[in-house]
Amino acid sequence: MSTQSDKTRWLALYVLCAGMLMIVLDVTIVNVALPTIQDSLGFSQSGLAWVVNAYLIPFGGLLLLAGRLGDLLGQRRMFLIGLGVFTAASLLCAAAENQAMLIGGRFFAGVGGAMASAVILGMIVTLFPQPREQAKAIGVYGFVASAGGSIGLLLGGALTQAINWHWIFIINLPIGIATAYGALRLVDGRPGIGFKAGADIPGAALITSSLMLGVYTILGISEHGWGSTQTLVLSAISFVLGAAFVARQARIENPLMPLRLFRSRNVAGANTIQALLVAGMFGMFFLGALYLQRILGYDALQVGLAFLPATIVMGTLSLGFSEKLIMRFGPKTTLIPGVIMVGIGLLLFARTPVEGEYLADLLAPMLLVGLGVGTAFPALMTLAMSGATPEDSGLASGLVNTSMQVGGAIGLAVLATLATERTDSQLADGAGQLAALNSGYHLAYVVGAVLVAIATVIAVTVLKPVPMPSPEEMAAMQPERPDEREPAYSEA
Repeated sequence: MSTQSDKTRWLALYVLCAGMLMIVLDVTIVNVALPTIQDSLGFSQSGLAWVVNAYLIPFGGLLLLAGRLGDLLGQRRMFLIGLGVFTAASLLCAAAENQAMLIGGRFFAGVGGAMASAVILGMIVTLFPQPREQAKAIGVYGFVASAGGSIGLLLGGALTQAINWHWIFIINLPIGIATAYGALRLVDGRPGIGFKAGADIPGAALITSSLMLGVYTILGISEHGWGSTQTLVLSAISFVLGAAFVARQARIENPLMPLRLFRSRNVAGANTIQALLVAGMFGMFFLGALYLQRILGYDALQVGLAFLPATIVMGTLSLGFSEKLIMRFGPKTTLIPGVIMVGIGLLLFARTPVEGEYLADLLAPMLLVGLGVGTAFPALMTLAMSGATPEDSGLASGLVNTSMQVGGAIGLAVLATLATERTDSQLADGAGQLAALNSGYHLAYVVGAVLVAIATVIAVTVLKPVPMPSPEEMAAMQPERPDEREPAYSEA
């Protein structure tokens, strides 16, 4: 049995969050470099989309499976394998001299990203079992998970303009190696519960196929349309595979994904809310970036800087205040105002004019969304993990990431398609190019705000309060001496 000092546990948290930041960055750091990559490797417009899609499809499809495999094999082991695959894939992307090499590298980066990120939240919850420390640790993780995208826009713009696009992948190499070394030194390797507890290979094939096909279908909606044969047929197949997986998990003795996890109203409700909230939030990050570039004429670095105030606010709340708010008011009460602020911020984005000015039209909604996300995400993650047993923590962590990524993919596909349809309609009616584009973005923001409003209703009606211990109870829970502290991982 091993013990970890308080300092070592916090260092372990920072190592895990560094790995998560690298993976989250890789989603958006590529976006601002896409025009340069297109010129360099000769991508067509439709082919260029696969630089992003080749990452998102395995990433969204493998999160649940990777989370459960982390429970079975050991979470640190799964994290390290994922880091290795991700870092090697980044090297392949950095060295890419043709389209196939880059798309292949992005696919394997998605595989490694899913394997590593699926178990991080589960390891954090196990590292910090005490409520106050856990709330603070989840605040750090929540900041990385939610603000990493905007950091990626800034870093991607800076690297692409200062050096070249290859460096957006090269930067992952030292980070990946240092993170793996830190994880080996600082994170205890708790053994998994073994394949006897749920090595369901047919179930794994069903859920992975369902999710990967679903993400592929969603990403193709903007090109093929909602009512196309491809969209309808592939959606139906994905749904049937998912239903078959659920039916199998309900009847076999050792399921890959124990359905008991979903009996918790907080687990089911928090993941649903997160999917809706991320869908709305992606509208701000992605369509907001397009508004800044296409309408206001910002370059890649200016787009990243424009989102910096929201990132700073998210970080200040997630790292400095979310733990105090959750301990004082409980995660449910902390969550609801945060979700409402995101909705108000999206409605303010729907008022941005063609001749917009940053201070007058953009700063206030960005700060509101930053306040809302910084408040809501740590509370959501606390609620989503509250019903998970130690044996299911990897699965619950994978589920949190799946609801975030799949919710974001669905939301972005819906909002982007609606924005494009509105823009085309406005152009057909004789509107100018910029006015038509802006009208499409406005519709997307309003729909995003509606999704966030639905999330608010679910938060009020479905979630149950999680009682937080009083200061006296917290004092009683503390060990008398540092060497009496419970180990972060027990040898099972």
